[in-house]
Amino acid sequence: MLLLVTATTIAQKRPNIVLIMADDMGYECIGANGSTTYKTPNIDRIAAAGVRFDNCYSQPLCTPSRVKIMTGKSNFRNYEAFEYLNPNQVTFGNLLKDAGYATCIAGKWQLNGNKGDMPGNQDLNRPNHFGFGEYCLWQVNKGKSEGERFWNPLIVQNGKELPRDANAYGPDIFSNYIMDFIDRKADVPFLVYYPMALVHEPFMPTPDSPESKDPKLRNKRDPIYYKDMVAYTDKIVGKIQAKLKEKGLLENTLFIFTADNGSPGNIVSATDLGKIKGGKGKTIIHGNHVPFVASWPARMEAKRTEKGLISFADVLPSLCDAADVKANKFQSDGFSFLPLITNKDKKIQDEVFIHYTPRMNKLSQTRWVLNDTYKLYKDGRFFNTAKDPLEKEELKILSAKEEEIKAGFQKVLDKREKEIPFELNNTEFKVK
Repeated sequence: MLLLVTATTIAQKRPNIVLIMADDMGYECIGANGSTTYKTPNIDRIAAAGVRFDNCYSQPLCTPSRVKIMTGKSNFRNYEAFEYLNPNQVTFGNLLKDAGYATCIAGKWQLNGNKGDMPGNQDLNRPNHFGFGEYCLWQVNKGKSEGERFWNPLIVQNGKELPRDANAYGPDIFSNYIMDFIDRKADVPFLVYYPMALVHEPFMPTPDSPESKDPKLRNKRDPIYYKDMVAYTDKIVGKIQAKLKEKGLLENTLFIFTADNGSPGNIVSATDLGKIKGGKGKTIIHGNHVPFVASWPARMEAKRTEKGLISFADVLPSLCDAADVKANKFQSDGFSFLPLITNKDKKIQDEVFIHYTPRMNKLSQTRWVLNDTYKLYKDGRFFNTAKDPLEKEELKILSAKEEEIKAGFQKVLDKREKEIPFELNNTEFKVK
């Protein structure tokens, strides 16, 4: 009995983890980051209760970001094709499940490789293979041409396709599933990973939009609904937070909200510092500068703004660190940012390395290194992104400090080039 009580006490000390990642929602889209176009009170409250990161960098496109955040590896190691994650990879789902966590994923999957007809793309157990004990997902074994993510969605739940319903809204199904999971797993440590379908196009009315009440109008597509979709994203975040509070779990839950890449190019958002045009898919700063807020009341101080650099490679080691999961044998390119959010350290890295070969349409393929002010591409172009976010004027005449920064960035690029040359990685992988 004593051993059982001790084991239970230890388990209860491990935090629950909720990671929510919006789709196509740039840094400029939350109120806490200075947005004047969108109202995001629930996300802002998370920032107020914990830490708001000023300098988080994803990849500029969805699948590259999803592969990176789930595996902790730079894309040059394991990104093979758009909409695909090779089953030979290990995710934070695998690591936490193996450590005794109950694990759940809901939202957008799009990793079976349907687009490229990859081996095993009809495998309905693929989310389970990657460590998620339960799932409720869009685009597992069927593409969006066979069923959309919003109204009348095509959703697979634990291997079974849900009945289609013209009045059903995908994000409600996903979030309700998560809340049910929290109800059922309240007594054990759990991981919830919610890669949202919102706010990706098609831009459509949400259940809170007046047009949604009319079946003839609810499928209307127009960028004007992006604002409604951001508001609904925030509403869902608040709903999940309320469930955690209801169950008495909020205090010991590491709750993270972020986004997979910048906003779409046809979306212009107003901020305290002016208007920002979305940069999704592009290598400019607005392509992969994303919101990142985190709270963990039991471990972190409130109302902090963190200037330290983080990237999506840092999420896996951070979740493992929070859960006291040892992953020494696991190769990760990231660093745990736990010392930043618990205020034990002020910096975990001086720069962030990005390898970007999206293998999608004709998007740019390159590598770069950046910090909160400067950026160096592999071809030698050097920019002050703080002053020139659209990268219109390459820096030619450098101060001594800028020369030093550029040289440091070049060392990082050279090191990565020795590991895997860019030109070698810039070809299609041969999938076995």
